Amino acid sequence: MRLTNLLAATAIAASAFASTAVAGGFAATVVEPIIVIPDAPMARSTWGIILPLAAVSLLIALALANEEDETP
Repeated sequence: MRLTNLLAATAIAASAFASTAVAGGFAATVVEPIIVIPDAPMARSTWGIILPLAAVSLLIALALANEEDETP
């Protein structure tokens, strides 16, 4: 009975020491750096100005062509 108690106490003590050593560790904690990838600048398109200018030019040309048809 005495040997059983001694073995049980030794097993409990060994598991207690082993768990604290594993839980904390001796190495310093490693902090991963946060990598921020900047967004690429948006490509500008010339269609944003060319298309409205072409539409206005077309409307002006249609208006001028319509005026010429009405004169006798």
